Amino acid sequence: MIRLFTSFRLNYGQKLFLVATLPLILTAVAISVVVTLQSRQLAEREIETLEAQLIEAKRAELRNYLSIARTAFVNIYGRAAPDDEAAMLQVSQILSGMLYGQDGYFFVFDYDGNNLVSPRNTDLIGRNWTGLEDPSGAPITDELIRLARSGGGYHSYEWRKPSSGERARMVTYVIGLQDWRWAVGTGVFIDDVVAAVSASREKVEDRVQKTFLYIGAAMLAALLLVFVSGLFINIRERRLADAKLKKLTQRVFDAQEEERGRVARELHDGISQILVGVRYALDTAKRRLAAGDTRAGDTLDRGITHLSGAIQEVRRISRDLRPGVLDDLGLGPAIKALSEGFSARTGIRTKFNTVVFRNRLDDEAKIALYRVAQEALTNIERHSGASEVKIDVRGHADGATLRISDNGCGLDHAKTDQTPNSGLGLRNMQERIEQLDGVLRVISSKSGTVIEANVPLTHLLQPQGRSDPMPDAAPLSDPKTKARA
Repeated sequence: MIRLFTSFRLNYGQKLFLVATLPLILTAVAISVVVTLQSRQLAEREIETLEAQLIEAKRAELRNYLSIARTAFVNIYGRAAPDDEAAMLQVSQILSGMLYGQDGYFFVFDYDGNNLVSPRNTDLIGRNWTGLEDPSGAPITDELIRLARSGGGYHSYEWRKPSSGERARMVTYVIGLQDWRWAVGTGVFIDDVVAAVSASREKVEDRVQKTFLYIGAAMLAALLLVFVSGLFINIRERRLADAKLKKLTQRVFDAQEEERGRVARELHDGISQILVGVRYALDTAKRRLAAGDTRAGDTLDRGITHLSGAIQEVRRISRDLRPGVLDDLGLGPAIKALSEGFSARTGIRTKFNTVVFRNRLDDEAKIALYRVAQEALTNIERHSGASEVKIDVRGHADGATLRISDNGCGLDHAKTDQTPNSGLGLRNMQERIEQLDGVLRVISSKSGTVIEANVPLTHLLQPQGRSDPMPDAAPLSDPKTKARA
């Protein structure tokens, strides 16, 4: 299971692409949802408004039809008595003859539910239709009679179209002739309204789908742009990284060769010549002993002196490569010994100062700060022309700091920028401190140079028996604690 999980681990480029595209995708999805909801809500309101307008137009049309019919029989109805059957028959004949369109006609029900007039549906005439309902359960006859009793009104239900025999939605307008107890009305089918509303809803869905396609196309284009840009940047950064890696590798090789050359020169110029002198002294002493010369002892003493010098030279070279005091006593004593050796070798006054932090730096930080000090003193010896050097190393609340200052001529930045191999020591210092997430500052002027290396608190080891990472500063005048720094 662990192997399966680690096999799908994302690399840096994939993580970067995911971080760049995931918010874009989420934003596009959110925009799509919001646009869809708002579009549908707005379209639904528009469709409802359209439907209401169309139905209101149908109702106005019905009122006009019924007004025309009323005009046709109002004189007869106005002069007739409540039981005037002749007048009733005459009005029924007038209404039966008033047809319009393919499906338009007038109908009459008495208040008992009997159909009196229905010219396009003659099978309804003479029969009682109380309790009649459409397929959806909406009452027809009873509701029409109720509206007529109350003075008139509109009612909608499904009804069979006379022209085709198919059922469709119908809106009717009915009025009441109270003296005769008649419900007179007419209706129009609104299937054209339903079709218009359905067409509008289809257009809305089509617009929503097109909006989705537009947003999807824009998102796809943005993703492709991000992918191509990321691919271009990734390739460019990888090429730059490869070039930097090659330069760094070459610099490592150069540094190794330079160090090997230095050690070889010191072995050849120092130890090799001393050992040749020792051998020559031993050979001379041997011959003088064989000849009984009393000067053989002096020659042996001279050889022993040369041998002691060789031992000291070996120790010096070993100390330069890796001082044992750095591991045994810590950074403070190691840099102090380095400064004393530097002063004795070059004649430059060197002042060393430290605030104790009890050898609490980890190995990486100790080695890095020691090499920075070593490189800085080498540069001072070779290029600065200084007569005085100050070295300060201390621990504090933020970590540890090494500060080296001189009163030399400062750095020649123009020469450093023009010469490829110039400034190699400074770059080595910078890279060593950056590996520790520290900061290296170089301040140079004609009156001298200051090199300050800061190592963060994470590279200070936890003291035994304490949870506080803050190092204890001891007085500089305490020789016992100062020697252990």
